[in-house]
Amino acid sequence: MNEFQKYALKLSVLFLVLFLALAISPHDRADWALENLLVLILVPILIFTSKKFPLSKISYTLIFLFLCLHEVGAHYTYAAVPYDQWFESIFGCTFNSIFGWERNHFDRLVHFSYGLLLAYPIRELFHRVANVSGFWGYFLPLDVTMSTSMIFELFEWAAVELFGGDLGIAYLGTQGDIWDAHKDMGLATIGAIVTLLITALINMRLQRDFAKEMKDSFKIKESKPLGEQEIKRMLNEKKDGQR
Repeated sequence: MNEFQKYALKLSVLFLVLFLALAISPHDRADWALENLLVLILVPILIFTSKKFPLSKISYTLIFLFLCLHEVGAHYTYAAVPYDQWFESIFGCTFNSIFGWERNHFDRLVHFSYGLLLAYPIRELFHRVANVSGFWGYFLPLDVTMSTSMIFELFEWAAVELFGGDLGIAYLGTQGDIWDAHKDMGLATIGAIVTLLITALINMRLQRDFAKEMKDSFKIKESKPLGEQEIKRMLNEKKDGQR
């Protein structure tokens, strides 16, 4: 077992403890189950791929932190996480009162964290699997973060249409904000931009060929047009192969 497997295993055990603890008497059992569908798919994938395709400890840690936040939201439902009460018990005033907020903003935190914490693991996948570098090593992770955030909003909408009632409302968690989905996607985007800017600044500082890599990423790799020309070429190859 390599060091990355060991690290992933340690985080998996810690997450399992948290998962089981927060699985006890959740605010809404049906919503908790729905919220954890993707978790029950993602975590086994991360565990089973840790041998042949281990991620960096940074990526595993970021994913772990995001999943922990998600589990808190799943336990209480995102619209009812009592962070205000926790804050008031320590500081004597509510967190919302400081900023003049009225709604529960835990869901906003998690959507921001989606971009902030998962953009780097996504970048690592692009870098190691697709060999993406330079500008595209920052743009594509941002693009995927934004698109998957949008897909999740569509998933929420589909769940509401499918289940409806209190479960649909609890899962959607708009709290009466008609722009909730837009704000969620916007926060995920901002979070990803923050992480990728930090990553770029670190690489700019430490990577000797950073400027060259950025410049080379804009060079044209294939001078010939694709589209109909590529289709024609493939058809000709197919005809030649049949002769």
